[in-house]
Amino acid sequence: MKMPALIAALSLLMLQPALALEAGEPAAGQTRYGANCINCHGKTGKGLAEFPALVGLDGVHVAQRLTRYRSKEELGPNSAVMWSIAGELSDADIANIAAYVSATFK
Repeated sequence: MKMPALIAALSLLMLQPALALEAGEPAAGQTRYGANCINCHGKTGKGLAEFPALVGLDGVHVAQRLTRYRSKEELGPNSAVMWSIAGELSDADIANIAAYVSATFK
């Protein structure tokens, strides 16, 4: 693959979570957040124990992180926990959670 084609392909991959975010539904994200995320990140998104806060994160960042966890990329000390959870998420789930987090935990 030539360099311009590689750059174009990588750019598209980086935009994918942002494009999916446009279709995100905060209400559906709230349901999914309540089923999984709340256990570690808390009701207010401030994080519990060693789990990080989600307050102030934008939806694109959340979607990118969840997508990377779903791919089993190691991103920190809680990666193994996130792999099992994010591994079950569809693109729509990720978009919905990202929309909920960015709209709720400002």
